[in-house]
Amino acid sequence: MDELTKQEKLRIHEQSSIDDCHIITLNRNHHANGNLTAVNNGIDLPFNIQRTFYIYDVPGGAARGGHSHYTCHEFIVAISGSFDVTVDDGSRQLTYTLNRPYQGLLVVPGIWRTLQNFSSGSVCLALASHHFDEEDYVRDYDIFLELKNIHKE
Repeated sequence: MDELTKQEKLRIHEQSSIDDCHIITLNRNHHANGNLTAVNNGIDLPFNIQRTFYIYDVPGGAARGGHSHYTCHEFIVAISGSFDVTVDDGSRQLTYTLNRPYQGLLVVPGIWRTLQNFSSGSVCLALASHHFDEEDYVRDYDIFLELKNIHKE
């Protein structure tokens, strides 16, 4: 993980909002024999892609995600089927249904995300700004709220 001070980690989480997350529609190239959508590194997304992974065969009723990042941006796409992504900034939540392979959700650092309601046969593609680093993850929601400077009553 990029070496961040405790103050920088707090600032990222305190300043990020679900308003910073949004759908990005990629160019679609229509052909008689099938459509094509490309993602050009450094052009189509507000970050350079360092890691690509996909999630599939999610059992019915299961959820994925359940974390935030200190530095990593993610672009999440339903390549096949559909699923919901709930973004949470500690104060508000918003749920996006992803079901088009040419649209994806940009999730910025400091935002808790949960993926759920996977349709049968769905495939989730994630493009990330950083390589995997466990130190970049916040996996405990109470710690996330502390970083957001939100105190549970």
